[in-house]
Amino acid sequence: MAEFLTGTTRGGQSWTPKFVQSIDQKQCIGCGRCFKVCGRGVLDMIGLTEDGDIVDAFDDEAEKKIMTVKEAANCIGCESCSKVCSKSCITHAPVAA
Repeated sequence: MAEFLTGTTRGGQSWTPKFVQSIDQKQCIGCGRCFKVCGRGVLDMIGLTEDGDIVDAFDDEAEKKIMTVKEAANCIGCESCSKVCSKSCITHAPVAA
């Protein structure tokens, strides 16, 4: 059985952080709630053209805005981004110790 990184809550309970793994970009609506709730710079908004090319989210060519994982190493495993995602498109997992 794999052992995962664990921590302790302020109340002394054991807690296993789950770190961001991916975002289902087909499900994502690009609302930016996850981006706003994360103060660690883990996520970023990108734009997609009609042909599926990645462009700046605010480029006139962007037909759709979606979120992407920018800096996974900055994630602290709090899962706040998932808690505010109305489409449940963010995947998290614990990390082996």
